[in-house]
Amino acid sequence: MIIETSSQKETFEIAQKLGEMANPGDVFTLHGDLGVGKTVFSQGFGKGLGISEPINSPTFTILQVYDSGRLPFFHFDVYRIGDLDEMDEIGYEDCFYSNGVSLVEWAELIEPLIPEHAIHVTIEKNLEKGFDYRKITIENMRYEDENSSD
Repeated sequence: MIIETSSQKETFEIAQKLGEMANPGDVFTLHGDLGVGKTVFSQGFGKGLGISEPINSPTFTILQVYDSGRLPFFHFDVYRIGDLDEMDEIGYEDCFYSNGVSLVEWAELIEPLIPEHAIHVTIEKNLEKGFDYRKITIENMRYEDENSSD
C-alpha cells in the first residue's frame, strides 16, 4: 500500500490510523532517512494506541515503553546499536513476542531479529513534490487488501 501525504498533520493521521488498527503482538518497522518524519509518525502511532503522554524518539535509550494506551507500546530507535547482542541485553524478544505493539525505527540495522510477521513502513521525501511531501509505503500488512491504493 502506498500513501502520499503533503503535511506533517497528514503523516501523523495515517500513523494514528495504523495505531488504532494495531493488535497485540504486532511489530512495525519504520524506515527512512534522517529528517523524513519518523518521529511524527511515531507520535501519531502512539496517539492511535491511546497514549496521551509525549512520545519522543528513544535515540539514546534505544527503547521507551508506554503503558498508558490500550496496548503496551514498545518504541525502539536502534540507530545507535553497535551489534545485535545489545538487543538481547535490552530484552527485545520480551517486546516483539508480547501482548504489546512494537515500533522499530532504523529496523534495517537489526534485520536478522525482525519477526517474519512484521509490518514494514517506509517514509520517503521527494523535494520536487514539495518540502512536506511524503510517500509512505506499507508492506506485509493484513489490512492491505481492504485499504490498498495501488
